[in-house]
Amino acid sequence: MTEATPSLYRRLGGYDVIAAIIDDMFALLRADPAFARFGSGRSTDSHMRARQLLVDQMGELTGGPCHYIGRDMVASHAGLAISAAEWDANMKHADAALLKNGVPDAERAEFLALFERYRDDIVE
Repeated sequence: MTEATPSLYRRLGGYDVIAAIIDDMFALLRADPAFARFGSGRSTDSHMRARQLLVDQMGELTGGPCHYIGRDMVASHAGLAISAAEWDANMKHADAALLKNGVPDAERAEFLALFERYRDDIVE
């Protein structure tokens, strides 16, 4: 990005806003009975690691100084049998979290497109 065109990371408000979006999205996912199988039996540390990895991943993908150190999306979601309906519900929760954090339409669409590019790697 050039100085004339700030990165999505900067337009969103940086790390703290991305972290708030992910926190709100995870809260929505935890509250959705359709996602209970993904959280059941996981430790608090496991949940916190997943949260931090996603914050770092989105921080990097949006052009920020973050560095994602997790596995690729195929490896990290292998065997989870994530359906298209579950993916769509996840995207709905991501959009709701963006709205809750006051992200404008253009930036919301750009952020969601970053998630959407992994659909084929995650949905089985």
